[in-house]
Amino acid sequence: MADDSTWKPDPTSHVYVYLQVAHHIADQIRTGRLPAGARLPAERDLGQQYGVAVNTVRRAVRELRDQGIVITVPIKGTFVRGETAEEDAATQ
Repeated sequence: MADDSTWKPDPTSHVYVYLQVAHHIADQIRTGRLPAGARLPAERDLGQQYGVAVNTVRRAVRELRDQGIVITVPIKGTFVRGETAEEDAATQ
């Protein structure tokens, strides 16, 4: 995500800020900047990167989890979900 670290959500947009963040992270995954198995930065770090509150980042990550794009492993972090069951098993 370092390649696009200057992107910030638009608070005046009709789209909720957490959804803007979720869409941006999803785009990073789709374009390969965040490959399968990559660990997302900590929520606090993402909040600083995007200039938003930690709770906004948590909601964005929850949205990505609900869409099946990422998986959160307690204590270890949040990872880009792999394409195969073998990759998913390896992150669990």
